[in-house]
Amino acid sequence: MKLSEDSPGNWGITEPGSDDTLTRLTLALDVMGGDFGPSVTVPAALQALNSNSQLTLLLVGDPDAITPLLAKADFEQRSRLQIIPAQSVIASDARPAQAIRSSRGSSMRVALELVKEGRAQACVSAGNTGALMGLAKLLLKPIEGIERPALVTVLPHQQKGKTVVLDLGANVDCDSTMLVQFAVMGAVLAEEVVGIANPRVALLNIGEEEMKGLGSIRDAAAVLKTLPSLNYIGYLEANELLTGKTDVLVCDGFTGNVTLKTMEGVVRMFLSLLKSQGEGKKRSWWLLLLKRWLQKSLARRFSHLNPDQYNGACLLGLRRFRDQESWCCQSTRL
Repeated sequence: MKLSEDSPGNWGITEPGSDDTLTRLTLALDVMGGDFGPSVTVPAALQALNSNSQLTLLLVGDPDAITPLLAKADFEQRSRLQIIPAQSVIASDARPAQAIRSSRGSSMRVALELVKEGRAQACVSAGNTGALMGLAKLLLKPIEGIERPALVTVLPHQQKGKTVVLDLGANVDCDSTMLVQFAVMGAVLAEEVVGIANPRVALLNIGEEEMKGLGSIRDAAAVLKTLPSLNYIGYLEANELLTGKTDVLVCDGFTGNVTLKTMEGVVRMFLSLLKSQGEGKKRSWWLLLLKRWLQKSLARRFSHLNPDQYNGACLLGLRRFRDQESWCCQSTRL
């Protein structure tokens, strides 16, 4: 459904069962998810429309909360927006099992159902990760041979390349079979999407020696060594994650989530220190100019490390892709 110029107040509110033909890249956005809900997700949606002329967004949530935030949208943006009503929101602190049982009519579930029905190619949410994982598995189903999907992202390393990292929190406890499946999925993603030929695969561990680590990690390593189609290179320690020694790094969701958030904190601290260096001290005008020039130069040099550029993760292993925005989603990112 699109808007006509003589009906500027109509935001294309449709019921989930309506049959609209998809002619663009269409994403279902759980507008109500996250710490700040529509106040962040709606402005971010408008920015996304400005950056991609082929994008159509299905805004899933409370129309009364969404519509006022669209007042400044122009006609071209309105033509690529639809509001899909949802009756409730899954709380961020809800237990996954409880959230799934009471999810009918929630913005997260409606957004996922749009993907299941083929009305959207992907779903984006900043909501409860555990509930999202459970609902995605229930509605979209894992691909054959995969027990559970994994949260995956692509991080920069010091050689200006990319490293695929999974799992980042979808599965807190992982056995060796799941780690092997993650390794295979990560390698396929690195080769087919990131464009890395014959990607190197490593397991995150507390040491490089074969006897180190949990039994599940050692058992996964034993299996990975036997897969001729996989370029398995062994264990990698966390302090080498950003060195470019591997193209795919595999770990359980608990370890991956803690590692990622620790890295984000360190990088933010570094960028903050870089920005505030020398503040509060009296300097001559030429030293102040030199400081500003150095700050801008270093900021450009390390801009690829800004966590805001990598604050999204994808649930890999589902029959239909869906995206998961991190809990710290900001209005500049969608």
